[in-house]
Amino acid sequence: MADDMTLPSHPQPLSGNEMPRSGGVASMMRLPVESDPSALDACFVGIPFDLGTSNRTGTRFGPRQIRAESSLLRPYNMATRAAPFDSLRVADLGDVAINPYNLLDSIARIEHAYDRILASFCRPVTLGGDHTITLPILRAMCRRYGPVGLIHVDAHADVNDTMFGEKINHGTPFRRAVEEGLLDCTRVVQIGLRGTGYAAEDFDWCRNQGFRVIQAEECWHRSLAPMMADIRARVGRGPAYLSFDIDSLDPAFAPGTGTPEIGGLTVPQGLEIIRGLHGVDLVGADLVEVSPPYDPLGTTALTGANLAYEMLCILPGVQRR
Repeated sequence: MADDMTLPSHPQPLSGNEMPRSGGVASMMRLPVESDPSALDACFVGIPFDLGTSNRTGTRFGPRQIRAESSLLRPYNMATRAAPFDSLRVADLGDVAINPYNLLDSIARIEHAYDRILASFCRPVTLGGDHTITLPILRAMCRRYGPVGLIHVDAHADVNDTMFGEKINHGTPFRRAVEEGLLDCTRVVQIGLRGTGYAAEDFDWCRNQGFRVIQAEECWHRSLAPMMADIRARVGRGPAYLSFDIDSLDPAFAPGTGTPEIGGLTVPQGLEIIRGLHGVDLVGADLVEVSPPYDPLGTTALTGANLAYEMLCILPGVQRR
């Protein structure tokens, strides 16, 4: 356990009234930076990785810019009244030291890091990084909890068999997860899929595994709050994981990503999805594919920071005031 003299019982984000938001260490929400997950109930973790991208690189810079933009966030959720920092011990564990020259070694490093986090009963909210990173996280999750349910929010199904002959990249993680038995396929939901495909049947592979697939067109011009009641029922009471690709949002709201697709979700719909998972036994979550070089204004990273905070707010044990 970390020394309680160095880590308060409930660490709090550094207030803008103590240090201007333009100053201080650029941790997530300006939380304490901690190395030992055993003292924590939940944590933020960065994975600065883009070795699996197929189009525009740059997501290795995602965690850093998400943290920078998160300095604008305050501790209490005024919409849901969630008080995560009064309820849980939360800190920023920093970044996984991936190998920028070797994808497979990086995957092994991510697995090792998450085995350690999960062994401490700590629930991670991950800042990516491209979507390849979800595969090693799910491997660690399965070792800890068995096959998990999945809520996957994305423009793409990410179930390609290979890309340029490679089995592991950001377009293949959920096919590998099915093949490796990491998922309870009856409790998997994919939301926001759209765009063009390599074959007309691309999304049918997902349905054939038992996934519920909600294409973006089903979400147009409507609130997603009623839909989320059905999704909660499908995911049920078992352990579940949330993976949120920022390209699920329309590029009008999130241009800073490697594979943008028009006709996507709105930011309020993204919030409805995450808030609608309140009550699900989330064992972890990730926010991936923020690529800062394609959004110099930081809007995409700001949105990502807010969504990651919303994920923290729905973790089990978070009280509402």
